[in-house]
Amino acid sequence: MATRRQFIRIFGIGGAVAALGAGGITWAGSRGGMPESAIAPWQGPTEEITDPRLRAAATAILAPNPHNMQSWSIHLHGDDRLSLHVDLSRLLPDTDPFGRQILIGQGTFLELFRMAAAAEGWRAEMNLLPNGAFPQDRLDDRPVADIRLVRDTALRSDPLFAHHRARRSIKETFDTTRPVDDSELAIVAAEAGEGFRFHTTGDPAQRQALRDLAQRALVTEIETPRTLKESVDRMRIGPAEVAANPDGIDLLGPMMWWGTRLGFVSKQDILTPGTQSFQVGLDMARDQAQSAMAFGWLVTPDNSRQSQLVAGMRYLRLNLAATAAGVAMHPMSQLLQEFPEMTDLQRDFYRTVGVEAPQHVQMLVRFGHAERPGPSPRRPVHAIVAT
Repeated sequence: MATRRQFIRIFGIGGAVAALGAGGITWAGSRGGMPESAIAPWQGPTEEITDPRLRAAATAILAPNPHNMQSWSIHLHGDDRLSLHVDLSRLLPDTDPFGRQILIGQGTFLELFRMAAAAEGWRAEMNLLPNGAFPQDRLDDRPVADIRLVRDTALRSDPLFAHHRARRSIKETFDTTRPVDDSELAIVAAEAGEGFRFHTTGDPAQRQALRDLAQRALVTEIETPRTLKESVDRMRIGPAEVAANPDGIDLLGPMMWWGTRLGFVSKQDILTPGTQSFQVGLDMARDQAQSAMAFGWLVTPDNSRQSQLVAGMRYLRLNLAATAAGVAMHPMSQLLQEFPEMTDLQRDFYRTVGVEAPQHVQMLVRFGHAERPGPSPRRPVHAIVAT
């Protein structure tokens, strides 16, 4: 979500808004906030949800996922089983043409589901890709995982689970006066797990090289019309749109509320080079990339569908570990996207981090310190249950 400072530049904080009296300014400031209905799932499953499968799923929907598309669909079987599928209506065909990032988002759901079930005394026995792996070039309707819940009162809640409601993907500009300590990075890296590697660096020279690559990748995504449109189509501008569709990229706050009403902000403006709205996107790309105080990248032995899925499970743990350590963490996924315009930058990135095939970087994140924002919108759990 864009910051107040960035959108003030669009509106000039003048005109009708500045003409309001003190009472009017207070009234304006109350507009444009996050609808309570859109973040109600962050309170946890309600008492009316008694099925342990749905209770775990009601927490798992809080997992990080690409563009907040929440592309999860669960099918209930019998009294104790369910299967997770990809909601094929919620893909990102332009920036994620092979569905690699979407599959990582399935993995984050599975790991948080496992944690949530264990916290209530249920062991989630998971069979990943039970009908075989997806083709490398597309996703389809076969199950991502079959899951059976088994009562196990000896289970103990995973310590990281205590941080799941505080977890954020923090998109704000980071405080460049506050370094990220190696000890903080080590706490996060410890959750990479067996067989995977999570490399981190705060080295000034390598950090600057990665800052510049990340910025160039963000700009490439913005300046490529079809990839920018994919993001803009998934923007929910103002509380009414967010309440109606609690997913995607939320743009909220009083400045946005007034901007849409006074004609200063529209999706068409954001798509059009030369407009102030388009320039704000470029400025945000610069500020995000250049304020990174450290970077981390998750490397898998190969780029198989199994590795992508498990990478998502590991990433959820990395994100929770960063939350526990008090470090802001934000995916910089653009460098890893497989659309053609990103190919040369990816080659430079792989050379910079010293990763060679068949190894594959599944996630790249920036670290720093920033104010923790509120939660992002989520659909209610019943919206992901197949009928």
